[in-house]
Amino acid sequence: MERVMKSGIGWRIGWNPDAPEFKGLVGTEDWAIELTEAELNEFIRLSNQLADTMKALATELMDEEKIACEAESDLLWMEVEGYAHAYNLRFILNTGRRTEGKWEASAVSELLPAMGMLKVF
Repeated sequence: MERVMKSGIGWRIGWNPDAPEFKGLVGTEDWAIELTEAELNEFIRLSNQLADTMKALATELMDEEKIACEAESDLLWMEVEGYAHAYNLRFILNTGRRTEGKWEASAVSELLPAMGMLKVF
């Protein structure tokens, strides 16, 4: 498997299986943080869990209603906030480097599908 970097307007995500410790990368054009494999896997899992929750809530909410949902593990805290069809994504890394980041709704709609393609090859 080779190094993979995917990016779009307002987002980027990467995977380097040959890196000794920090195999993943998440960020925007303005910032990035490298993640361990476990952190990246958890980032993807929690992001997908929150996306599924927003899809499930879409039928319960009126179009103009905003909502915030959180998910957390030992490694990460994550939150989505906005409308069921367009929401921001935030995370806080709970371990070691203790950093946080955020993507705007316009980036999240492209970032989520890219996560699923990251380790396919």
